[in-house]
Amino acid sequence: MLPQANRLRKEKEVNRVFKTGKSVFDPVCGFKGLKNNLGVSRFAVMVGVKISKSSVVRNRIRRRIREIIRLNLPNIKPGYDLSLIVRPEAKTASYQELEQAIIGGFRKVGLMR
Repeated sequence: MLPQANRLRKEKEVNRVFKTGKSVFDPVCGFKGLKNNLGVSRFAVMVGVKISKSSVVRNRIRRRIREIIRLNLPNIKPGYDLSLIVRPEAKTASYQELEQAIIGGFRKVGLMR
């Protein structure tokens, strides 16, 4: 589970990232990032109903992405807010493909050390 300090929870903060953040998109995920002037990076994972009407499938994707983030936290620069927007291709992607896409997106946004 992603630590509490690394979760972007308030709607106001997520909206701020969406309005002013830098965007990077690939076939599996979209990334919107913004500096937050804190000592930690915070993440929000959004999986819409368009991905799957089944909440089981949406939550599985969400859990996989959060686990990928948790395992890579030591390699992620602190001080950023990041929203991940999941695209329909994530539903059929394996864990390894999802991991490669997310780490690649982090590199494009400039979050990896």
